[in-house]
Parts: sequence; structure tokens; C-alpha cells
Amino acid sequence: MNFYMEIAKLRAARLLWATLMQKNFSPKQQTSLMLRTHCQTSGASLTEQDPFNNVVRTTVEGMAAVFGGTQSLHTNSFDEAIALPTDASARVARNTQLILQLETGIPKVVDPWGGSYFMESLTHALAAKALGIIEEVERMGGMTKAIEAGMPKLRIEETAARRQARVDRGEDVIVGVNKFRLDEEPEIDTREIDNGAVREAQIARLKKIRETRDPKKVEAALRALTAAAESGRGNLLELSIEAARARASVGEISDAMEKVWGRYHAEIRSISGVYGSAYGDDAEWKALRQEIERFAEEHGRRPRMLVAKIGQDGHDRGAKVIATAFADLGFDVDVGTLFQTPEEVARQAVENDVHVIGVSTQSGGHKTLVPQLVKELQRLGAGDIVVTVGGIIPSKDYAFLQQAGVKAIFGPGTQIPSAARKVLGLVAEHPASAAVGG
Repeated sequence: MNFYMEIAKLRAARLLWATLMQKNFSPKQQTSLMLRTHCQTSGASLTEQDPFNNVVRTTVEGMAAVFGGTQSLHTNSFDEAIALPTDASARVARNTQLILQLETGIPKVVDPWGGSYFMESLTHALAAKALGIIEEVERMGGMTKAIEAGMPKLRIEETAARRQARVDRGEDVIVGVNKFRLDEEPEIDTREIDNGAVREAQIARLKKIRETRDPKKVEAALRALTAAAESGRGNLLELSIEAARARASVGEISDAMEKVWGRYHAEIRSISGVYGSAYGDDAEWKALRQEIERFAEEHGRRPRMLVAKIGQDGHDRGAKVIATAFADLGFDVDVGTLFQTPEEVARQAVENDVHVIGVSTQSGGHKTLVPQLVKELQRLGAGDIVVTVGGIIPSKDYAFLQQAGVKAIFGPGTQIPSAARKVLGLVAEHPASAAVGG
């Protein structure tokens, strides 16, 4: 939402691209020096509270992208902090782009900020900082090595934790969330997805494709992919496209390369002290920490929590912020990996002897995945583990989740200290060891 910063980011990225391409590759065509960029407005800035404000937020972010010189743009729907977009909200998001394109005149000027001392200075400052990070990554052996070391992810999570602490303390204003709150939130229509029907339809489509494709062509294309991965010769992108044209599935294409390389598993690391440092001498924060210390004295151990992602949602920024904040308060916190099944989460919870599971749910998946987790815990004899859920959940679904066994639901905008106090109270009501057999 920092309008000027977002514009400068794109301008700095083009400057760095052209500089590094020229330095490292000496391209023969000038067009190779052009950075073409796709932008998406932020999902993290969208709020469940007073959600029509999100139309304005998306417009401001879309304008920043256009002023920055993006080549393509995705604008979020205003209800994406509540549920999957409806046709009506998606139309508003699409029309936001059309209005910027056709009514404002903004795209008629290539770089309206060129020559602005403020914008030029900000652009060059960002480029210099970014170049320093690029050089740091190169010293680590390149981006692949940096990812393996967890460096980019930890930097992002550290920034996210600081930002969340400022929001929770009211230092960064979010209109409708921590300032200018409505006495009563408006009800809006939300999209309802029948996950079971979608799954059955997808399985049927996949079955039909496998029955009608040429199995010899598929097998040959997949063998070629595996051979290229093994030998290091050949263009994997080209071979993947050929496999897709033969109607190989994405899973089969991935498996063909996994045979050689194995599957990457991110190292789970959490930052500490970043969120808590923002609270310093805050009296409520100190009181909550003391309550957690008393729990540890009374029960012989600290409250233990597993923060888990379930399903095919690749975003864990929010989950990691929760993990670091709860750890700073004094909880023992375990963090699950991405793309876990309910069965895997339940097993990890039992093995780690946790009191509570905090599920960060993907949009549209909560009514299917969370009840499966509760049932699996019961099957393992660990029904006393408290299950809480946070994420994009329409309020009309709260009763369904509570009936399924969920003890607390935290929507977007919930202050973390308030959530922690609620979780501590639930754990105090169910303090027994969660591990099967003691």
C-alpha cells in the first residue's frame, strides 16, 4: 500500500535488469534489456472488516503498478479476505483495470514520474539496496543455495512479523480494522464451493484424458524428461511442453524429474524476538507472558502448539507470523510443512505431544479439511487436542466448524495477543498430555 515505494520498486527492477543483463550477457538485441513484469495487487492488504474498503485498496495498488510500468496486471476481488470471489466481485476487480486503462489517461504516458527528484532518488536508493542483496545471494552460491539455506524466506517472515506487530499495536493504521471500526459489519454474498463435487469432476476429467491419450507418446515424453534430468543435456521446459502436449499430467511431469532429483523439502526455521520486541514494556503483553509462565509452573511444561497448513495452499506468511509471535510470548511452537494432509498434521501433533493445533486454512478448504483433521485426531485417541482455525473463513461457516469440533476461529484482522489469550484459556481447560499412551 506504499504508493510511491511500489512505483519505485518497478522502476528499480528495470534499472537492475538492464544493468545486469548488459554486464553479464552483452545481449545483441536491445529488447533483451527490457524487463517485462506481471503484477498482482496484494492479498495481504485486504481486510475482512469493512470489506468494501478493499475496492479502494486494490485501485491504489493497481495504479501504482501501472505508474511503475507493469506489462500485465491482476487485480484482487474485494471479498478475497472472506471467501473465494463471486462473479460480481470478480467483475468489479476486472472493471478496476478497465477504468484505469480507458478512463484515466494514466497509461498514455510512459513514465510520468521521470524527472521527479523524489521518485528518482527513491528508485536509485532501492536499486542500490537490492543490488546489495543480489550480491549477498551470489556470495552464497546463487539463489538455489540461498533458498536451501532459507535466507529469502526468513527475511520475508521477519518483515511480515514486524509489520503485523505494528498493526496489532495500532502504529500502522488499517482503516476499519484498528481504527474507524464499524459498530456492525455489513453482510455480503460469498461464493460456496462443493469441494466433493469439484474433486469428483477433476478425477473424472483426469480419467478421461488417460483413457483417450496415446500411452506410448506419453511414456516416451516422460522418459525423455527423466533422461535430460539425469544427463543435464536438453531443455527441460521444451521437454515438459512436449509431455503436456502428449497429455501427461503435471504430476506425471514432476514425477519424471523427481526420479532423478528427489523432492525439495524446505527447512522449517522460525525467527524469534521480532514480533515481541515491538511490545517492549507493554503491560498487557507482560501480563500474558506471566500467565504462560504460571501455566508452565502448574503443569510442568509450557503450552505447546502446532501451527499447520493443510491442503494445496503455498502461502505460509501468516502461519509463520503466528508461530513467531506465540513463541515470543512463551509458547512452545512446532511448525508443519506446506501441503500437509489432515492425517499428516494429526500424526505430527500426536508425536510432538501438543496441546493445541492452530490451522491456517486455505480459502475454500476449511469445510472439508478441518473436519477431516478432527476425525483423524479422534481416531488416534487424541481427541483432547484443541483445534483452532484461522484464515479466510466466511462468518456463516463458523457454526459448521464449531459443530465439527473446532474450539476457536480467528478471522483476518484478529490481534495476535487477543488470539493467544484465547488459546491459552482453551489449553488451560484441556491441559492433559495429548500423546497417546502418555
